[in-house]
Amino acid sequence: MEFKDTTAEEINVLLEESWKAFQVYRKLSLKQRAEFMRTIAIEMEALGDGLLRITGEETQLPEARLRNERTRTIFQLNSYAAACERGEWLEARIDTAVPDRNPPRPDMRKMLVPLGPVVVFGAANFPYAYSTAGGDTACAFAAGCPVIVKAHPGHAGTSEMVAGAVSRAAEKCGLPSAVFIHIHGASFEVGKALVEHPRVKAVGFTGSFQGGKQLFDWANQRKEPIPVFAEMSSINPVFLFPEKMNTSAVEAATQYAGSISLGVGQFCTNPGLIIGIDNEDLQLFIDTLSAEIVKLSPGNMLNPGIFKNYVEKRANALAQEGVEMVAVSPIDPELNQGTPTIATTSGQVFIHNPILHREVFGPYSLVIRCKDMAEMLEVTTHLEGQLTATLMANDNEIRDHVDLVEAIRDICGRYIMNGVPTGVEVCLSMQHGGPYPATTDSRFTSVGADGIKRFARPVAFQNWSNELLPEELKKENPLGIWRTVNDEKSKRES
Repeated sequence: MEFKDTTAEEINVLLEESWKAFQVYRKLSLKQRAEFMRTIAIEMEALGDGLLRITGEETQLPEARLRNERTRTIFQLNSYAAACERGEWLEARIDTAVPDRNPPRPDMRKMLVPLGPVVVFGAANFPYAYSTAGGDTACAFAAGCPVIVKAHPGHAGTSEMVAGAVSRAAEKCGLPSAVFIHIHGASFEVGKALVEHPRVKAVGFTGSFQGGKQLFDWANQRKEPIPVFAEMSSINPVFLFPEKMNTSAVEAATQYAGSISLGVGQFCTNPGLIIGIDNEDLQLFIDTLSAEIVKLSPGNMLNPGIFKNYVEKRANALAQEGVEMVAVSPIDPELNQGTPTIATTSGQVFIHNPILHREVFGPYSLVIRCKDMAEMLEVTTHLEGQLTATLMANDNEIRDHVDLVEAIRDICGRYIMNGVPTGVEVCLSMQHGGPYPATTDSRFTSVGADGIKRFARPVAFQNWSNELLPEELKKENPLGIWRTVNDEKSKRES
């Protein structure tokens, strides 16, 4: 399926319409926003197997994976709708007046309000969950913002079908059609025109470091800079502590072979770096991991661009001095297939070669052999920000290596113990974000209802009469939401 790029002139007209829709949509109640999101979920499910067929043709993803991802996307819409309605994300704060204090304290009430039209860039590796009706779109709708989605060229037909479902939901809910706008654009000029348009107030992006950084730079060069919430690059380091490896090397290696190759390695949480102490137990881990990897066949990658990048970056990493390939699938790959690969190098080689710190997006992982725990700490201090970091360790090792444990925590958003980073749970306690360059703002998450806060800003109302206050801040609390009243969580009147 081929779609023409939307022109700059068309974008200008559409964004003016989006701004008009914002003036209507921002006034909807939390319940009305939630109903819209639930209607999107119903319309998306109604697309049936036809959607799966088109997505499978465009992305090479297997049907089982697509069914699971569609289920997750529908769950996200319903979950964030429920969170929208509960109102906790609004962070309503109330400090009632104290007129007899000297000086008197005014009545102060604060809450989050929507930013305005949000541009969402569809992700290549999640055609449903991080794309047209995915998490960023759901969070923006919950916050009270219209959405402009730029379809990912790798699954443009899929995006078009899902966009139809969102538009039908808007119509059924009696909303302005421009509350949701869907455009196409293979050229970077389309993205530039969107980010630089003065009606756009925020951006959501999941993809490469180069793409996310470019959007971030454009947004910050505007007359009015806007936030770009970009999830970009992560190698998700795994730290193998020696006592744990002494008892669990084989089990851990088997577990990680599955995580490295899951989805042909095309997850932002793929464990691309494994760091251990160079001894017999680490060698057993490497030998077991290698034995599992050579059992695997090359798998289809999402599109030719991702395949090309994987082949080039894998070859570049393996060509570095001091890097040894220790395992590779023995089956020759076909065109657009990624070959599972494990390489290894020393701690000092890794520290002094920045090329080895870069993400190789696909079924590849590099094992670092450190001389001792001091060198493991040194390796950690040379790592950039990550979405996740994992400790394979026992409790005593955590207690005995506080400096290392804290240094690792400083570079990640999700800190895992004795597990794998692949698999991102959609729940309120999830943190899917991390220090730069994993994301452009480590204070926020793109998964879980806390992600709604990305597309809102705080406003304090001082000495307003009760009848003019937003429903969320009125004295009688007509919405029955949790609020912080005079420093205490409460649903009572204030």
